[in-house]
Amino acid sequence: MPTLNEIRSTFLNYFEKQGHQVVASSPLVPRNDPTLMFANSGMVQFKNLFTGVETRDYKRATTAQKCVRAGGKHNDLDNVGYTARHHTFFEMLGNFSFGDYFKSDAIPFAWEVVTKELDIPKDRLVVTVYHDDDEAADLWKKVAGLSDDRIIRIATDDNFWMMGPTGPCGPSSEIFFDHGDHIWGGPPGSPEEDGDRFVEIWNLVFMQYEQFEDGTRKPLPNQSIDTGMGIERVAALLQGTNDNYATDLIRSLIEASANETSTDPDGPDKMHHRVIADHLRSTAFLIADGVMPSKDGRGYVLRRIMRRAMRHAHLIGAKDPLMHRLVPALVTQMGAAYPELTQAKSLIEETLKQEETRFRQTLERGLRLLDDELDGLADDVPLSGRAAFKLYDTYGFPLDLTQDALREKGRTVDVAGFDEAMAEQKAQARAAWAGSGETADATVWFDIADEHGATDFLGYDTEAAEGQILAIVKDGAAVTSLSDGESGWLVMNQTPFYAESGGQVADHGFVRRLDDEDMIAECTDVQKMGGRSIYAHHVTVKAGSFTTGDAVGLEVDHNRRTAIRANHSATHLLHEALRQALGDHVAQRGSLNASDRLRFDFSHGKAMTPAEINQVETEVNDFIRQNTPVQTRIMTPDDARAMGAQALFGEKYGDEVRVVSMGRATTGKGADGQTYSIELCGGTHVRQTGDIGVFALMSETASSAGVRRIEAVTGADAMAMLRDRDMQLSNAEQLLKASGDEVAVRIKALMDERKTLQNEVAQLRRELAVGGGGQKAAADRNINGIAFAAQVLSGVTGKDLPALVDDHKARMGSGAVLLIADADGKAAVAAGVTGDLTDQVSAVDLVKAAVAELGGKGGGGRPDLAQGGAKDARNAEAAIKAAEAILGG
Repeated sequence: MPTLNEIRSTFLNYFEKQGHQVVASSPLVPRNDPTLMFANSGMVQFKNLFTGVETRDYKRATTAQKCVRAGGKHNDLDNVGYTARHHTFFEMLGNFSFGDYFKSDAIPFAWEVVTKELDIPKDRLVVTVYHDDDEAADLWKKVAGLSDDRIIRIATDDNFWMMGPTGPCGPSSEIFFDHGDHIWGGPPGSPEEDGDRFVEIWNLVFMQYEQFEDGTRKPLPNQSIDTGMGIERVAALLQGTNDNYATDLIRSLIEASANETSTDPDGPDKMHHRVIADHLRSTAFLIADGVMPSKDGRGYVLRRIMRRAMRHAHLIGAKDPLMHRLVPALVTQMGAAYPELTQAKSLIEETLKQEETRFRQTLERGLRLLDDELDGLADDVPLSGRAAFKLYDTYGFPLDLTQDALREKGRTVDVAGFDEAMAEQKAQARAAWAGSGETADATVWFDIADEHGATDFLGYDTEAAEGQILAIVKDGAAVTSLSDGESGWLVMNQTPFYAESGGQVADHGFVRRLDDEDMIAECTDVQKMGGRSIYAHHVTVKAGSFTTGDAVGLEVDHNRRTAIRANHSATHLLHEALRQALGDHVAQRGSLNASDRLRFDFSHGKAMTPAEINQVETEVNDFIRQNTPVQTRIMTPDDARAMGAQALFGEKYGDEVRVVSMGRATTGKGADGQTYSIELCGGTHVRQTGDIGVFALMSETASSAGVRRIEAVTGADAMAMLRDRDMQLSNAEQLLKASGDEVAVRIKALMDERKTLQNEVAQLRRELAVGGGGQKAAADRNINGIAFAAQVLSGVTGKDLPALVDDHKARMGSGAVLLIADADGKAAVAAGVTGDLTDQVSAVDLVKAAVAELGGKGGGGRPDLAQGGAKDARNAEAAIKAAEAILGG
């Protein structure tokens, strides 16, 4: 009896021998199909190969593709646990031809794998074909020897596949296994086809046409093959059951759940264990592929799956978080085929444990509320929509979780009432928005957010993806298109572009229409709008036009993003290095993470010493060279702070935050006490600290009272700055005819020599001025009994005047002095009064009177010495007379 892992290997090995490239499963989050929430079939990653948009170095491929159906139009969540074959997670084995082989090879391949490689009895198989596909019917007769009654022609779209309203399409053919007449059900196309007797195990899609908007079809020049075999269904029949949950892999997870809870896997809790086993796979793989629980988009679907499993764990009687304890069993079963599970094992366990711990705190209260609401209701009366909405709004119970709990009681929910309560809440939110003082066009963004929901941000894991244009805004109003040369804002359902926030600047890049890549727009800004839930891309159309509904390719400027990431991660290391060097009082007070530099403002009361600057720069570079992984996780703000995480200044945090950790230190922080830097941050970061390259501190200055500012560069910009410094030093060495340490000694000697010469020149100027070198000699005169000396000087500066005033006062013994210096077209004024006269006259009054005549204002100082300035000294005589008037009383 082959195991599921053996079936997977058998399939891939067979097609590898047939010249197929074994291609790893694509991530569950599609990068090339904006219409899908999660990858739900093997062909998703090859879509662009089938349409001709992309080419690769192989024309045949085979995969084991991980798939999730738990959101959007492909949603099996409600049925999981209650049926034998519904799953949120499943594996699809497939073989593909991109214009290479067609029906005459695909059908023999399928038949040989099923009947020879997997040894499934031929007499238990029937096939379907599209009703007019005679070629496929004839091939089944020839290859498999099937009679007409075992080749069922289906006239519905069940056997005609289309990629979309237009594009590649073609008939399909399916292989069904008959589990026997002891199980109710009939063959496909019969009234009893929904029974469990006949189960589809293989689907072959023959892409042979292209469909156009007018409904016509033309043969494709390169006809292709897309097949899929559900591994769980095949494992069930090969292991003698028609129940997927009885297969070896899923059964092992069910038994792990039963062992951890000391319950019977096949007893009264059987259905609960099935839900837990299925949801364990989907949640673990989603987390491994970068999806984290959140309030919107894919993260919300993940949370719904997690909480559904956790409620069933609660119903079993699990007193402590259960899901994370089952991860090792899953990794044992699937880690070899999907190494990403092994790599993300710690993250998966931690995320599940944190989410279940949080949810259990509210689960019992929510269930009590549910029971209270049901008390007094007749059995045939549904739970009110408002009660269901209260569970959702207050306790985080999605509607389907409430429905699942009621289903076990044979009860339902008033869904219309739930929708009405939800609409009322949105109306209240809109009213609050309108009164919040936002800009006039804020309601446009609110309407877009209300209609389309949050944008899924893919940029943590990729710099390129596809999206669908949901809305266009130009000049504050919603429009339907942007044409060549026009600028406006595009909103897509998902994007790899980072929107400006948390000190990190927005990504730049390009947007291209998928149906015509010559139509291109340049993106130069991305902002969070609509309550920060949607990403608005500011673009200028360079060629063609863009319309709502268009499928577009989104490509971030890689070099720019790389530089921004390096600067942002370096900021985290810098923050911690400052705390290590200066003390725990250091806290972020603002930052900028741009492509060409980083700026970091922090609380500190004085300038850093050269030794402190050197310590910080050295420590940051030490941790860069450590080249440890940069890790991210989602948790509550309180849990993050308990780990020692630093918060961003000015940021508002919700119920959960993204935490970024980097660096290993023996006296660090975190759960293990060995993490160097832990910060709350939503930005993009390098994968390893070594990706930063090098860190070079450019300046440390005052930003405001009690706040210092550091500016620095990393990577190529840091190397360029260091090379520039080296060149400047080399030039200085040549000019000074010195090298190395001798440069500083030589500069110090030159500075001392310059200072000595400056002092000598100043002394000579004063001696010349006192000796009559000015334009007007300082002749003493007597005004109202006070000796007064006034002089207009040239060749001296304002800095020289106080010393000259003191010389005159010493010479006079008793009296007043007014000196006016005419230098570089400006006037400097100084006045002095000897100490015995300051109670009669003030030097300040003399200066103010003189300055006013020279066209200036003010002046100040002490009663014995004051200074002021003006634009020029042309009215010097009038200024002297104004001073004399002050002395004359």
